[in-house]
Amino acid sequence: MNVAEIQFTPWDKVYYFSLKGKDSNLENQINVGDYVVVETKLGTELGKVLGTKELSAEMTAKLEEPIKPILRKASKEDLEVVLKFKKEKTKAFSDCRALIKKHSLPIKLVDVHFTFDGARITFAFIADGRVDFRELLKDLIKIHKKNIRLQQLGIRDEIKISGDIGCCGRDLCCRGFYKDLGNVTSDLADLQQVSHRGSERLSGVCGRLKCCLTYEKDLYDELAENLPMIGEKIKTKYGKGQVLGWHVLKQTVDVLLDDKQTIVEAPIEK
Repeated sequence: MNVAEIQFTPWDKVYYFSLKGKDSNLENQINVGDYVVVETKLGTELGKVLGTKELSAEMTAKLEEPIKPILRKASKEDLEVVLKFKKEKTKAFSDCRALIKKHSLPIKLVDVHFTFDGARITFAFIADGRVDFRELLKDLIKIHKKNIRLQQLGIRDEIKISGDIGCCGRDLCCRGFYKDLGNVTSDLADLQQVSHRGSERLSGVCGRLKCCLTYEKDLYDELAENLPMIGEKIKTKYGKGQVLGWHVLKQTVDVLLDDKQTIVEAPIEK
């Protein structure tokens, strides 16, 4: 099945929608960067096409929900609706911040999103831990008289919205690349043998581990499969010994020879 990868907000995940819509020629009309109108469980939405791909029957079967078709490519009139909501968004943001202050809630509002049909408003916020926002929710419903959704984001999501430049001089990975990078853990730093560089060099603008640690994970996993386990006894051209450490990219290992005094760096025999 040919699908489009669509995102509705910078902090939301990517969703799949079928390119086989009511218009049989729709697949040939849509390009990366276009805006399209789709139907979701939260209402009608306008989203940006970030990419296209073909899903196998096996991949499709693993999805939590059936893939819906794209309704249409966004027209000039559709885009004007979004511009109208941008003005309403500014007021909704201001009203919500005032209510947060009124209820003395320890949260930071970072974005407001209107669904394309105007039926629902999502207020996205950052907070440490769980927050009781029931009174805030009641006030927002009274003011807007719409379905209201309060969504707590992570610190990485906030950076996706604001944007910044990384130490490499390029846009931050979390903003410049749409795909789900998954969990960025300290295990990745250990595997790539960069843990010794310290937390300051491994942390991004958000204060969390840099997303770019995930980019080479598959390569390191593949190369690591060729290496013997730490502590394993192996035979090298220098003699027999015990593996003390790896050099994944070089495909060599540090070996303590059986004389218990000599440590050598030995290549892995293919």
